Amino acid sequence: MEYMSQEGYDKLVAELRELEAQVPKVKDAIAEARAQGDLSENYEYRAAKREQAKLLSRIRFKQRVLEFARVIDTKRLKADTVGLLTKVEMTNLNT
Repeated sequence: MEYMSQEGYDKLVAELRELEAQVPKVKDAIAEARAQGDLSENYEYRAAKREQAKLLSRIRFKQRVLEFARVIDTKRLKADTVGLLTKVEMTNLNT
């Protein structure tokens, strides 16, 4: 379970959309590298495949976070108690 504010949720959705927009570019890079010939010695192909794997992994991670996300209404949080999404300032009284 991931608790977050509406702003955090919206930011995560925007990041996911940006990552999903990069998928066609990576697929094009793989196709271009594949067209260069022998795949066993083709560094560009291996690099593009690694980039695709990292991108898809980040997309899956963000999708999982959003799947289990629970948005907390920050207006309903009490100001006099410590809880989720509460900002606390601490002071060391000894120093």
